[in-house]
Amino acid sequence: MADFPLRLIVGLGNPGDEYTRTRHNAGFWFIDALAERHGATLRADRRHHGDLARVRIGEADVLLLKPMQYMNRSAGPVGSVADFYKIEPAAILVAHDELDLPVGTVRLKEGGGHGGHNGLRDLMPRIGEGFWRLRIGIGHPGEKSAVVDYVLTRAPAAEDEAIRGAVVAAAEIVPLLLAEGPQKAMNQLHTKKADGS
Repeated sequence: MADFPLRLIVGLGNPGDEYTRTRHNAGFWFIDALAERHGATLRADRRHHGDLARVRIGEADVLLLKPMQYMNRSAGPVGSVADFYKIEPAAILVAHDELDLPVGTVRLKEGGGHGGHNGLRDLMPRIGEGFWRLRIGIGHPGEKSAVVDYVLTRAPAAEDEAIRGAVVAAAEIVPLLLAEGPQKAMNQLHTKKADGS
């Protein structure tokens, strides 16, 4: 049995082809990377308004979810899955883009505020604050007024590659997270560079 009782991994993003490659969809990229790595197929689930897959990672059975509602309505799909499968917040990991981290860095943390992130802002009143977060650094445009356009556009090639490298590094750490717990995963992840070194 896995040491860390994680049962649901959520990636936040916006549905639709126009958003697929934007910075705000880094959470979706993470779920896609996990699904590919562990042979899972995400399928549309109308009941929960999301793309859902069940996957075995090591000794753990985990659900992967991409909410198919816009970012500021993420709570509906996540809450629906959590309620249906009776999953507590402490057993949920939410992956999302993070303006306050440099491009290509990734951090794992438990709980905390929404930091202005619309997906987290919507989610927290619905499921509480005690879920885990995987924060994927996308950098900050420098001006608050520029944030919306920044997150909803594609990063330049070098930055895009660094973000995707961080996503891969994060996906690689999930088996360790499940088998040996968050502290070991954080120790390894927080010293790992996006280029894999």
